[in-house]
Amino acid sequence: MEDRNQTTIETWDKLAAAYEEKFMDLDLYNDTYDTFCQLIEKQAAHILEIGCGPGNITKYLLAQRPDFNIDATDAAPNMVKAAQENNPTAYCTLMDCHDIDTLTTKYDAVMCGFCMPYLSKDDCRKLIKDCAYIMNSGGVLYFSTIEDEYTKSNYETSSNGEHTLFVYYHEEAYLKDYLQENNFELVTIERKDYPQAAHPAHIIFIARKK
Repeated sequence: MEDRNQTTIETWDKLAAAYEEKFMDLDLYNDTYDTFCQLIEKQAAHILEIGCGPGNITKYLLAQRPDFNIDATDAAPNMVKAAQENNPTAYCTLMDCHDIDTLTTKYDAVMCGFCMPYLSKDDCRKLIKDCAYIMNSGGVLYFSTIEDEYTKSNYETSSNGEHTLFVYYHEEAYLKDYLQENNFELVTIERKDYPQAAHPAHIIFIARKK
């Protein structure tokens, strides 16, 4: 049986340089990152970033809040390398998002930008549960994904046409349920249309742990 997770990691490792070139300066989601920053009132807050890629979100967050202490993680070695080069003040390390429940640090916030399109429904549920486990009370959780019926999840080809990835679509209703069952209070839901994407409907959740 195909290991979709391992295949996804290996593919993103190969695409790291191309992804960095394309997305480091993307500003479509900046207003939602601003909301995330504004909700974190604590100075020198300890932030976990899941699926940091080449560090594009990390860089934006640190530009707005240089006081943040960010632990940026990704499962692809080349992504971690790029993230550290782009963010010398962050701590960038190799970690699969399936393993964050092994962390012993308690965080004030968690940023998870577009990791969920590569996670199954059950994996998303576990990820939200794990985030609750490692977060302090009052902590802020941000995650984004591609919105559509889960049953439409399928293989998609990368923009350069050289790689194929399995992409999961997710639905607002069950993601809200997962937040509620893990003691999160929803702050806001935002939607963005990403132009020229195979599937442009993106949804962003920001919640606070009770």
